[in-house]
Amino acid sequence: MDPGAPLRSREHRTGRIRLITSVSLSAALIVGGTLTVAGGGPASAGHQDLRSDSVRVGAADPEVISDWNDTAVATIMTDEARSPAEAYVYFAFMHTAMYNAVVGITREYKLYRWDRHGRKWASPEAAAASAAFHLLKNYFFSAAAQKRLYAAYAASLSAVPDGAAERAGVRYGRDAAHRIINLRLDDGRYAPVEFTMAPEPGVWRPTADPPVAFSTPWLAEMTPLVMDDPEQFRPGPPPALDSAKYAREFNEVKDLGGATGSSRKPWQTQTALFFSDIGVGGLQAALRDLVSRRGFDISESARLFAVSEVAAADGFVSCWDAKFHYGFWRPVTAIQLADDDGNPATEPDPDWASLIPAPPYPDYTSGLNTAVGSISRAVAHVLGTNRINLRITSAAAAETRHYRYAGQLNRAAINARIWSGLHFRSADVVGNHRAQRVASYVFRNAFRPAH
Repeated sequence: MDPGAPLRSREHRTGRIRLITSVSLSAALIVGGTLTVAGGGPASAGHQDLRSDSVRVGAADPEVISDWNDTAVATIMTDEARSPAEAYVYFAFMHTAMYNAVVGITREYKLYRWDRHGRKWASPEAAAASAAFHLLKNYFFSAAAQKRLYAAYAASLSAVPDGAAERAGVRYGRDAAHRIINLRLDDGRYAPVEFTMAPEPGVWRPTADPPVAFSTPWLAEMTPLVMDDPEQFRPGPPPALDSAKYAREFNEVKDLGGATGSSRKPWQTQTALFFSDIGVGGLQAALRDLVSRRGFDISESARLFAVSEVAAADGFVSCWDAKFHYGFWRPVTAIQLADDDGNPATEPDPDWASLIPAPPYPDYTSGLNTAVGSISRAVAHVLGTNRINLRITSAAAAETRHYRYAGQLNRAAINARIWSGLHFRSADVVGNHRAQRVASYVFRNAFRPAH
């Protein structure tokens, strides 16, 4: 954990339902001869526009935030088949747009790099849905994605009463999406960045057959959302090939991470499988479950997702900066070619393979531990406690696990990638701890309470 960023108590909330009137919640409000109902819009025929910023009845439904998170996961990962690291970039874009769309109306938190508030009587649900729809529609063009997005948008708006509040929310949400889209123009996404290190001892090279090039190298140079630059949290180098530490880590992953002949225990194999597929869908579903169980209102839900997704996105920028800068080889390459590493304490095994095939990018630092470390730390900050109570489901392991404390989750993720044969321990430990520092930085510098 980052010792320089102590966790803070959850901020006091000032009323989820604002009612500047002497009439009780159970009573209808008559404003200028017009019956006003929950959601802030006029119900009677005749007057179809509500301009008062002083009257609001009912609480906005927070489910719209989780619904669109679920839609984003399906759109990006299923319809568009993007990589996990790339997916987190767009989760961050969408959730910052939704956050601005919601808190620009509720005024509960400070806007993210924007100075334009919406009408207080506008519908936060409509604004959130509009922001998510227009943001995702701008980036994902496949027929499957467009079909999913339009259907989700229609479903979201069908739950919002027709009227001025809905229309104002839709307009404000659209503008919130365009604000993020414009902020992210020329941010380095998809720039022609190439990995050019020569394949000498200690240097990464493709491990798949046939070879697959370094995935999403542009992420190493993309402009972060809150961090100052990609190098801000760059860690020191991995252990030197001729060091005793490297030999210890080499022999650990060689012994415990192999596809065959491993001394790994069944429960360790189960943990390796569990963490093999929770980096995106599992963690996102856990966040949706968390805000539901805790009864977060729409502003709180929008904020938790925004802090978590931006922490993860900036964490991946930092992670890819390290991967690209150091270009350290994967265990599968190191173990097969150990004769060339100059370390007498390592022995080669030309037939060694990892339990889980390595993805196409270097070892140092771990991407999975970036996702886990950043999100667990972000959630702990928002809740004001390390008791995060995340329930995570893995399809690969056919299991749901309850991680009561952030430290439990982080330790399990670190070990899982060693038992998978994917990383040396330093890649996991450094990656996880660096991601936590990024999350603390994001929490301190964005998405703060309005007062």
